[in-house]
Amino acid sequence: MEIDQPLTLLGGLSAQQFMRRHWQKKPLLVRQAVPAMVPPIARPELFDLAAREEVESRLIRHGKSGWTLKHGPFARRALPSLKQPGWTLLVQGVDLHHQGVHELLQQFRFVPDARLDDVMISYASDTGGVGAHFDSYDVFLLQAQGRRRWSIGKQRDLRLQPHVPLKILAQFEPEQSFVLEAGDMLYLPPRYAHDGVAEGDDCMTYSIGLRSPAAAPLGADLLARIAEAQAEAVEDAAAQAAVHYRDPAQPALDTPAAMPSALQAFAREAVLSAMRDGDIIDRALGESMTEPKPTVWFDQGEAPSQLNAVALDRRTRMLYDERHLYINGESFRASGRDAKLMRRLADQRGLGPRDLARASDDALALLSDWCEAGWVHAE
Repeated sequence: MEIDQPLTLLGGLSAQQFMRRHWQKKPLLVRQAVPAMVPPIARPELFDLAAREEVESRLIRHGKSGWTLKHGPFARRALPSLKQPGWTLLVQGVDLHHQGVHELLQQFRFVPDARLDDVMISYASDTGGVGAHFDSYDVFLLQAQGRRRWSIGKQRDLRLQPHVPLKILAQFEPEQSFVLEAGDMLYLPPRYAHDGVAEGDDCMTYSIGLRSPAAAPLGADLLARIAEAQAEAVEDAAAQAAVHYRDPAQPALDTPAAMPSALQAFAREAVLSAMRDGDIIDRALGESMTEPKPTVWFDQGEAPSQLNAVALDRRTRMLYDERHLYINGESFRASGRDAKLMRRLADQRGLGPRDLARASDDALALLSDWCEAGWVHAE
């Protein structure tokens, strides 16, 4: 992507300008970000997705009795009439299941892949919405069909309505209001309150959501991965000969249940030693950020007899750093020419004949393994 060139998607701003002026700073409204917008996925296909067990979907209704929330899957007959007002169907991760939506998501890859999450599609009847709320992450709200009025504001009072199945603000204080039509887009930074209400039938909004890991769960996940890596290292004979706790000066005790302070100090040092290993932390992070969602699985492929061109499966997450490749929760050390080739695969999500002509036998073997796993497809 040419990050210095003006983009229609960003209202004539370049990706560099957008990131500098708006990213995590202030909203941006773009009229006709996608000119002559035609939804990549039609309503019947979206409803079919909502009926599948492996697709996360929710049905939200708002009426005289208040808010209700139901989780899918939903058979078509379980959804309200299209003419009935006040309901919304949310279908999560549509980019994982539909190639056209996946290709739309690629237009937002001026943001790090590690931060891109998925495309959620909101289908709403007239007056449908999910209430005034805020997200802890950035979001691009692209109107794909119909009209939706968005009210937004810098909310300071973050209290939520009690006894409601949704996280709806108790006192929403809108500052601006816009009606988005097909092709229009609104970017909102984290914690910017917003409320979208459909105006008319057949309202479809695409939410391009960004991942913003919370420190506590991310830390817990990394610690678990580091512990697993350390346990595997201990199985190595060389590691078995490494440092073990010793206490030759331990005296006899009449309080045997007391924890030895020397053992506590040894344990603290063992943990701190693992934390000082930057490589193991980097690998844990890369594996965590490329771990497929629980509802994602890959169809088993076949090892191709010859590799002329390859492309990543749309469900595949692939990242890299200076020393490693990360793909679908696994890490590989990489250096030299092969590392450059694999980084190109991650950035472009595909390799052509000229790229593969320069690949080593090891790189081709690895790509063949990934084809068998269904992570990569030979073309």
